[in-house]
Amino acid sequence: MNIKEIYKSKLISCEEALNKIKSGDNIVSALSPAEPREILSKLHTISDKVRDVNIATCLPMADYEYFINHKYKDSFLMEGWFYSPGMRKVHKNKTVSFIPNHLHICASKRLAHRSPNVFLGTASTIDKHGFISLSLSATYEREMIENADLVILEINPNMPRTFGDTIIHISEVDFVVETDYEVPEIPILEPSEKDRIIGKYIAEMVEDGSTIQLGIGGIPNAVAAELMNKKDLGIHTEMFTDGMVDLYEAGVITSKKKTLMPGKMVATFALGTKKLYEFIDDNPAVNILRGSWVNDPYIIGKNYKMVSINTTLEIDLTGQCCSESIGHMQFSGTGGQADTAIGAQNSPGGKSIIALYSTARVKVPNSNERKTISKIVTRLARGAAVSLSRNDVDFVVTEYGVAALRGTSIRDRIERLIGIAHPDFREQLREEAEELMMW
Repeated sequence: MNIKEIYKSKLISCEEALNKIKSGDNIVSALSPAEPREILSKLHTISDKVRDVNIATCLPMADYEYFINHKYKDSFLMEGWFYSPGMRKVHKNKTVSFIPNHLHICASKRLAHRSPNVFLGTASTIDKHGFISLSLSATYEREMIENADLVILEINPNMPRTFGDTIIHISEVDFVVETDYEVPEIPILEPSEKDRIIGKYIAEMVEDGSTIQLGIGGIPNAVAAELMNKKDLGIHTEMFTDGMVDLYEAGVITSKKKTLMPGKMVATFALGTKKLYEFIDDNPAVNILRGSWVNDPYIIGKNYKMVSINTTLEIDLTGQCCSESIGHMQFSGTGGQADTAIGAQNSPGGKSIIALYSTARVKVPNSNERKTISKIVTRLARGAAVSLSRNDVDFVVTEYGVAALRGTSIRDRIERLIGIAHPDFREQLREEAEELMMW
């Protein structure tokens, strides 16, 4: 087998790749930083040749013309597992739609609905044995590759070579397009004072030897900073972040005490800065594995002292969390929140933590003024999506403290959640709870 000849036979231009897309095709694109930027940025150029092309994706990193510009809506419809700012902006144009999901079963449920005609993704350069790496994500990519009629990957020398379910042989790929762009990065958000207070509360709950799951943003970044005095932490997470690199380099993450895959840092995808990408490149200590395994609550529960740390937008006094919408308007996605929250509570000594600010500033309708509202409420906003049911909430943290809800009654929950609400809203919440006979 001559690897070079096989590779050469599969090499095509971006334009040739686009010409393989037909009307009515169901396309799946790789997740976020693993998406094929060159092909997607030129997808709109074939709008005069195709109709009713469906593209399933997750948290796109760029505002591609094919879904941003409403004039292409007869040719393309993007359906997303997780909304980006660009998708929120153009939702009204009917060029995008949301796919409700839990991350660990997003692939199997999508495949039950429809199989992809085309999978589009990215990969690192080929090695001497004919293997390439899907690099930054194995969240749903392997399942889609295994079921797609046509697999096209952009080969990019800047993509880090990662290990795990990302490693595939060139024989599993139909065509490759050579590219050379920088891997998309996201900036590190500097934690606010509220973030730091919440981060301290959460860090106090993380015991030495715990395995953690963290997301991204001000609160998770603050948590990572506050964990610097911990010992022998492990990683089993949906998303691998810069904060985890910092903890590893500080000697906090050793993975020595992990009961599942000891010595390995496990994730379904990685997203961050160049520092992160350089860290995971050719690093056997990091395994990027299928989301169907990593995020399975049963698997998560096999980690000793598993701590899941997620954020929410709004929580009601019974514990229902809306983490993905503002009222009926889709804002982000469920992602792995329920997966990891439930899984952590199955773990011996595990904890699931939901964090949020006690208040938010919002625009007053039909006015240029803004007002402060409580994010702990008696009832979720009309149309709000329940991302985490009240049956699955464990600890809730705001800048005013920690509410332990595991095993509590509605009566207990009302008292505890009011106790961590902003003081300006506590009496109002109590009165509303009485009026609604929630006690």
